[in-house]
Amino acid sequence: MPAARILDYQPSHQPAFRALNQAWITQYFEMEKPDYDMLDQPERHILEPGGAILMAEYEGELVGTCALIREEEGVFELAKMAVAPAAQGLGIGWALGQAALAKARQLGARQVELLSNSRLKPALALYRKLGFRAVPVPPGPYQRADVKMVLDL
Repeated sequence: MPAARILDYQPSHQPAFRALNQAWITQYFEMEKPDYDMLDQPERHILEPGGAILMAEYEGELVGTCALIREEEGVFELAKMAVAPAAQGLGIGWALGQAALAKARQLGARQVELLSNSRLKPALALYRKLGFRAVPVPPGPYQRADVKMVLDL
C-alpha cells in the first residue's frame, strides 16, 4: 500500500480543505462562524497569523488535512483535521498528526492544544496515541467543543 504524501498547503488546495472539513463537521454537528471563517479564508485566518496547513495526498487525490493555528508565542492549536471516509484506516490521520507536530516544532511551538468532542472516539484515540492529554475545557468559540487536550513538546 503506497503511503500518503504530506504536502504544504497551496491556495489551490482551498476547495479540498473546505470540503474535507465541512463533510465531517456536518456529519456530526453544524457549521459555526469560526468554521466558515477558516474554511473560506484559510490564508487570512490560519496562515497569515503564523500558522500552517498540511494536506495528505493519496493515489493522486487530496484525502486529508490538518491545520496549526498560532494561539500565542510558542502555543499552537491543532485544528481542522479531517480524512475522507474512503481513506480512513490507512494511517493518514497518524501521518498528518506526526507531520503537524514536526511542523509545530519548526514553528517554535512548546505546546500544541486542540479542541474536540467526546463523540469523536477515533479522533480522540488518535490524539492520545500522538501523546495529547486531556485538560479542563475553557469557554471558547465552538459550541461543540467538550474536550480539550494538550501536548508539551
